[in-house]
Amino acid sequence: MKFSVLVAILAEELEEKAIEVARATGAGGVTIMGGRGIGAQEKKTFFGLTFEGSQSVLVFVLEKKLSLAVLKALNQALDLRNDTRGVVFTLPLEHLAGIDLRQIQQFEERLKDDI
Repeated sequence: MKFSVLVAILAEELEEKAIEVARATGAGGVTIMGGRGIGAQEKKTFFGLTFEGSQSVLVFVLEKKLSLAVLKALNQALDLRNDTRGVVFTLPLEHLAGIDLRQIQQFEERLKDDI
């Protein structure tokens, strides 16, 4: 079974919706980290201080086909083509240790259902 890492870097206010969409699509656990970033366009300043919104970094380890389904669902639900408050991408995962065996069983069952 092949795995991918799906990373979603989103405005903090999109975090809960993204997790709901990912779980509804079949994702299990997620690692959530806080982040800051500098976009291509300069942010507004107030008294010389640049305002940067908080970001959430969501990291999912998913079966390869499922990662694409979750990416598409997030893209559509969060309207990422038009809304510049987030980016979602996947990376191939070569080696993996420590994943819950129940999660692997869920991935396998989902694959059987797709056949």
